[in-house]
Amino acid sequence: MDPLLERLRAGLPAEALITDPDVTASYAHDMASFCDAGAPAVVVLPRTVEEVQHVMRTATALRVPVVPQGARTGLSGAANASDGCIVLSLVKMDRILEISPVDRIAVVEPGVVNATLSRAVNEHGLYYPPDPSSWEMCTIGGNIGTASGGLCCVKYGVTAEYVLGLEVVLADGRLLNTGRRTAKGVAGYDLTRLFVGSEGSLGIVVKAVLALRPQPPQQLVLAAEFPSAAAACDAVCRIMERGHTPSLLELMDRTTVRAVNAMASMGLPETTEALLLCAFDTPDPAADLAAVGELCTAAGATEVVPADDAAESELLLQARRLSLPALETVKSATMIDDVCVPRSQLGAMIEGTAAIAEKFGLTIGVCAHAGDGNTHPVVCFDHTDADESRRARESFDEIMALGLELGGTITGEHGVGVLKKEWLARELGEVGVELQRGIKAAFDPLGLLNPGKLF
Repeated sequence: MDPLLERLRAGLPAEALITDPDVTASYAHDMASFCDAGAPAVVVLPRTVEEVQHVMRTATALRVPVVPQGARTGLSGAANASDGCIVLSLVKMDRILEISPVDRIAVVEPGVVNATLSRAVNEHGLYYPPDPSSWEMCTIGGNIGTASGGLCCVKYGVTAEYVLGLEVVLADGRLLNTGRRTAKGVAGYDLTRLFVGSEGSLGIVVKAVLALRPQPPQQLVLAAEFPSAAAACDAVCRIMERGHTPSLLELMDRTTVRAVNAMASMGLPETTEALLLCAFDTPDPAADLAAVGELCTAAGATEVVPADDAAESELLLQARRLSLPALETVKSATMIDDVCVPRSQLGAMIEGTAAIAEKFGLTIGVCAHAGDGNTHPVVCFDHTDADESRRARESFDEIMALGLELGGTITGEHGVGVLKKEWLARELGEVGVELQRGIKAAFDPLGLLNPGKLF
């Protein structure tokens, strides 16, 4: 018997192990394009902390790499398997262990789906803000691993701001507790924040203490049409400069609007060059929307339409959530970029992306969390056409270079994984990479956790 399987079976129930190559192959990669993936030796689906510890002790004893996974909805190759690895899928650890309205926290296992948690805390009058577009599928563990964001980040921030404490299984199987359950706490180095966004390279998150907020009033949404992306970005700058705090401020370019209409017949205005969606969840959202509507008009909006009620607002939000799936139907493959720039440079980023699309003869749709400068240029291409695939990859790189030139970052919420390793080194610089590798070595001296990612 294979020594790896023999040792794993000694501490795991039979149903926790998958060895059929046809099945393990389905766990080999996430949703990113142009990212190599290997063939795992085995997939393990633990249900308890002790089972995760057993996996890591076995991996350390036999020097076998381990690739942690959630729902594999990531877009950077961070969950891609390496040849001969153990894929450690945490989707079966899906219990909400506690919801405390007094302490305003939830304690959850990593396999809890984001939308499931959101609905559960809503029943207590509470709110868990981070809401990636894949929130109906993605898991909290995956959200923590990639430090994911979502549509509401402009007001409420990203996942890192809601992770108070973690329980983590280290590479050698030891259990580490970080952070706190309290509203405040500054004891020692902030190891909790270190794990958020580490893409499973430092340890396996098996429990998380998450901060909650009181549930806000139902938000209302405004849609504004613009004759150019530059005008829409000007409106974004005016809105933020005037001190407004929208719960959502999203942009869809013409290519994205048309793709959504083609896929879902949403009735969005196809004549627009840019569609801006703005929402408020304040006590008087209609008044806030009216003020923002005036700013949009001053910036050149050709039409400003506030939603009358929650149902109409949700319809507009659904159109935005469909942006990425819709662009995936334009060609046989997509590369979804994730470049965040200062808000003041948003217009330059979108105009520069349009120029890159023209240069390479490609369709590149842009949807953006405009309120925080986080753009998602989506390169659409035919993966069976070698030349078009090459141009897609080159355009992707030019988009990242543009983001750095504008004072931005190569990833606002999707992570680095395999896709952006080279670009992470460029952004961090030689000293930054050296120090980050030193941190990795302190937590994982044998280099077993998610090898080949980040650096």
